[in-house]
Amino acid sequence: MRIVDLLNKNSIKLGASPASKQEAIEMLIDLQVKGGKIINKEAYRKGILAREEKGSTAVGEGIAIPHAKSTAVKSPSLAAMTVPGGVDYEALDDEPSNLLFMIAAPNDGDVHLEVLSRLMTILMDEDFREKLIGAKDKDEFLKIIDEMENEKYPDEPREEKKTEDGYKVLAVTACPTGIAHTYMAAEALEKAGKKMGISIKVETNGSGGAKNIITKEEIEACDGIIVAADKTVEMARFDGKQVIKTKVSDGIKIPEELIKRIEDGDAPVYHHKGGAQSSSDSSGDDESFGRKLYKHLMNGVSNMLPFTVAGGIFIALAFLIDSIGGAPQDADFGTHLAAAAWFKNMGNYAFQFMIPVLAGYIGLSIADRPGFLVGMAGGAMAVTGATFTSPGGNVPSGFLGALLAGFLGGFLMVLIKKACEGLPKALDGIKPVLIYPLGGLVIVALMMCAVNPIMGYLNEGLANLLTNMGGSSKILLGCILGAMMSIDMGGPFNKAAYVFGTASIASGNFDIMAAVMIGGMVPPIAIALATTFFKNRWTEEELKSGPVNYIMGLSFITEGAIPYAAADPTRVIPSCMIGAATAGGLSMAFGCTLRAPHGGVFVFPVVGNPIQYVLALLIGSVVGMLMLALLKKKVKK
Repeated sequence: MRIVDLLNKNSIKLGASPASKQEAIEMLIDLQVKGGKIINKEAYRKGILAREEKGSTAVGEGIAIPHAKSTAVKSPSLAAMTVPGGVDYEALDDEPSNLLFMIAAPNDGDVHLEVLSRLMTILMDEDFREKLIGAKDKDEFLKIIDEMENEKYPDEPREEKKTEDGYKVLAVTACPTGIAHTYMAAEALEKAGKKMGISIKVETNGSGGAKNIITKEEIEACDGIIVAADKTVEMARFDGKQVIKTKVSDGIKIPEELIKRIEDGDAPVYHHKGGAQSSSDSSGDDESFGRKLYKHLMNGVSNMLPFTVAGGIFIALAFLIDSIGGAPQDADFGTHLAAAAWFKNMGNYAFQFMIPVLAGYIGLSIADRPGFLVGMAGGAMAVTGATFTSPGGNVPSGFLGALLAGFLGGFLMVLIKKACEGLPKALDGIKPVLIYPLGGLVIVALMMCAVNPIMGYLNEGLANLLTNMGGSSKILLGCILGAMMSIDMGGPFNKAAYVFGTASIASGNFDIMAAVMIGGMVPPIAIALATTFFKNRWTEEELKSGPVNYIMGLSFITEGAIPYAAADPTRVIPSCMIGAATAGGLSMAFGCTLRAPHGGVFVFPVVGNPIQYVLALLIGSVVGMLMLALLKKKVKK
């Protein structure tokens, strides 16, 4: 679908001067309506604003491309606006935007992705952008686009310029969302190759799948491959070739340098030793060890997230149903009514998989399929608390134990695979189905049976310490309990504090349980607030899941913060601890009490001094949010 066919004179405005991003959006929406393809203006506006809430659609270089799929769109269309003076559109490079296109797409199909990729490709040309901004009238504006599109996308596929032996350099570009940066890097590499007189072909791994796929023959004939990607791509096909692995942003910023390194023979030879998409090999890789650990961690977190979100919402619904139904707010709150019990059970099932999935996909990222078994099994043992004396489990190590199982188990699995390299080739067929699984399971079982008791002793020691501190300083005790509820979010510290709180109810000390619950509510709420008011500190995926943490935090489901803590523990955990400690200390200072061991806001009616309790929760959450804003760095998107 051609860009120029989606534009008409009614949907173009030249020389506009909006005073703000919001005003620019409203002007573009009006242009879309004038174009005649919008059925319901308000519904379309909601779609545009919802997309902007996930992150600004200004991609830098003076370009902004707001877009939305909506039932309010009759057929695909574009609106365009030039702003010679620029407008602050919250661009990634903090520069004003002066060239704005708004895409309207119907719900059926992904035409907006095709148009978006084409726009990003042609807008990478600086001369083209300047011509558009300087267009004297709408006819000239449309003509400039038509000529550029004919050059880049002629009606007949153009033959790529090759050498007699094929392409000199090949490249693969990919970003997590698979939209803007994927195609920007591809265009930058192609332009650099043309400028340097070097034939290059770029495969784009976008949201619509891989395009312009590199063939086996092209790989054999090329000098080397550039992999500019922020997510896993198929690497086995590049075995034995010069390979540069780097960030997708480097493909945009330093394309000539990357191509020159291939041509100068300054890139290492890649030797693949894993599965089709292994990322554990170091050869041909420009990534630091820390970045590799981060990608392994993110692989686990991203796969765990659906279990966290879906399970948490189901449990919150269970509390809501029991609350509306007037069920007693006791230890069984959330399971009294049949409907509530069903939602609670389904949510618990999802939660049971959450920790093993985290560990399993970390192991998979490190050691391919053999690592998946090790991580999953280790994560399950972290949840159940298996020991040498009690294989069935009684001392769970929780989320931190699962991280240990995923990382340590995955790297041990890599060592097992290396140790098996000397075995006869006749055994190659049974390695992945027998030798690796057996060896990996033995190692992770022994490891977790040793780890879990240590965590159990730690839990017992912490509980004893808390009991002894109870009479000395209740405010300090509240701070400690709040911090413990957020330090590992379901792990040994959290469980020790929670058990202490529930035991205190039986002995009539209701103020301790109040501090415990408010400390567990703060981390998800603080994260939700931070993703709402400090969007530039989080990835697109984190921003999408942020609002769910309002529900989880208010429902006393601390686990909603786990994906964020796992992704950036050195900043997120201390921030949550300080916020939770503040709330716990204030709860004690205000003399708040709680007779129910769970339920979040749904049991606030049985809280002693409820207004002060809400105030303590609000202050603690805001403190946590501000700490996150202070410690978290801005995310480069």
